[in-house]
Amino acid sequence: MTDTTHDKPTAVEEVKAEAAGEDEVEASPDVHFEPVMKLEQLDDIKTFEEDEDAIFKMRAKLFRFDKDLVEWKERGTGDVKFLKHKETGKIRLLMRRDKTHKICANHIVSSEMTLTVNVGSDRSWVYSVAADFSEGAPTSELFAIRFANSENANKFKDTFEDAKKSNAGDAEKKSDTKASETVEKKETVDNEVSEKETATAEKETAEKETVAAE
Repeated sequence: MTDTTHDKPTAVEEVKAEAAGEDEVEASPDVHFEPVMKLEQLDDIKTFEEDEDAIFKMRAKLFRFDKDLVEWKERGTGDVKFLKHKETGKIRLLMRRDKTHKICANHIVSSEMTLTVNVGSDRSWVYSVAADFSEGAPTSELFAIRFANSENANKFKDTFEDAKKSNAGDAEKKSDTKASETVEKKETVDNEVSEKETATAEKETAEKETVAAE
């Protein structure tokens, strides 16, 4: 029988985890410096966020649970965003590291995800992701995300839950649309078959009448 006791952190490990630490998620200072030399803006740099609207943005610190080392590892500090696609309406969570802007979280907010309070902290949430695309290929992850205070953490939770409902609603609409299209297609096929059968019957009747008249 396989030992699965280390697949997820224990309560003791979570208390000790840095994800539930007391260091602050500092807000970025609003400081502006005029550049000594103006650099040419590169308009062709794409972030792949051009077709999405940011419906939430807040600074946070992200951790991932390392199953091999059985401990939390810091993933990065930066702005976590919920992005809604302008055409599909799908909402995903995206987080980039400060300075490098490297992605540290990138996944759709699905109805299966559940936020749970991180042990020992009222400003940190823990949740699992079946497919996170931070590194390109999808990976299963256990994340802990921490905010500057409980108020910010609760705002994140509210938006997270709204995103789950929105994505679930879109999935249901697509399912209903597909079912409706299937029914319509079946009705069209049935009507075509019925018309052919009617035409064949009328033709046979006409041929019989012609033979009888002769």
